[in-house]
Amino acid sequence: MKVSKKVSGVEYAIRDIVSAAKDLEKQGRTIDYLNIGDPAQYGFHPPENVKQAFIDAIKKDQNYYSASEGIQELRSAIAKKENLKGFSIGADDVLVTNGVSEGLDMVMSSIVEEGDEVLLPGPYYPPYASYIRLHGGIPIEFSVDLEHSTPDIADIKSKITPKTVAICLISPNNPTGAVFEEDSLKKLIDVANENNLYIICDEIYDQIVFDKKFVGIGKVAGDSPVIILNGFSKVHLMSGWRIGYIAFNSSPQLASIREHLPKLARVRISTNHPVQYAALESLRGPQEYISEFVSELKKHRDLVVKRLNSMPGISCSNPKGAFYVFPKIENNPFKSDKEFVLNLLKSKGVLAVHGSGFGTKYGSGYFRLVFLPNMEKLNSALDKIEDFVSSYKP
Repeated sequence: MKVSKKVSGVEYAIRDIVSAAKDLEKQGRTIDYLNIGDPAQYGFHPPENVKQAFIDAIKKDQNYYSASEGIQELRSAIAKKENLKGFSIGADDVLVTNGVSEGLDMVMSSIVEEGDEVLLPGPYYPPYASYIRLHGGIPIEFSVDLEHSTPDIADIKSKITPKTVAICLISPNNPTGAVFEEDSLKKLIDVANENNLYIICDEIYDQIVFDKKFVGIGKVAGDSPVIILNGFSKVHLMSGWRIGYIAFNSSPQLASIREHLPKLARVRISTNHPVQYAALESLRGPQEYISEFVSELKKHRDLVVKRLNSMPGISCSNPKGAFYVFPKIENNPFKSDKEFVLNLLKSKGVLAVHGSGFGTKYGSGYFRLVFLPNMEKLNSALDKIEDFVSSYKP
């Protein structure tokens, strides 16, 4: 039977690689999963007041369809949060989604037509390329200096064509942990404005930064056509509850998409209603749990980077945010980074993600590790990785 050719371009290496681990588990092997950036799977959970808000909403029978754009109180709270980062928006500029992934799909389906090009930071989070391809577009990677967390502006300019419709940013970045600073964001805004392009900025890790205060794109956006993607899975530890949002900057250039994109929200009816009250509580309630979470993650980051850089044949830049490291495989004895990852899995039972799954141009030759597990588990997994890279002959 016929299958749409568009589906063939859909990939998600982070979950696709899991099947190999599950096969080993069926043989009785124990696997260290360092592949998925899900805080809740590693013991980081929403605080009790947030859980209770979810429960209370259910008990109050708030189990019906919400407004397609999301409940007004949550949209107002989200606008307030984004305004603290530099925007000047209201509840009507926010649309609540079933996670960032749905928001990304809505945005791409609203701006991408057959043959259109979208610029992505290389390496990039896989769903960006998949949704671009699904809607007939072509993802184009641009270079980022991982050591200094700076986008290559000259490279971006060289890759803009008449078919380019948008520049995507992910800051802090998945998979690299790069965090763009104010000067870089301003330059990107200028390039987008000069070429009449959308700026789509994913800031879902906005409070998970380790060395400097995070600067959101709202601080330099002015009235540029900036669309924010954000959510509650990472900072607010609500990954399995699937809630995110789109926020539109106050820009006259966004008038058309603001009119038409909400039609997609109506077609899919609404976001999970009771969880919106949990998200509201996570914004209004005590925030200490976030700083505690980030403080703990910084210890994990420091440990992992130090240990990886001490291993033969491995070099690792220092991530400025999120909870991933993206080490480079020096003198890889295997045919590819994916073969490296699969051999590490088979030999030591440690599941990482191959770097080429985040874009072949800038991701090949690397692999991604999540540093969310506790220190004991991290050290154990790192011992196995060290043993693995010390045993093969480059």
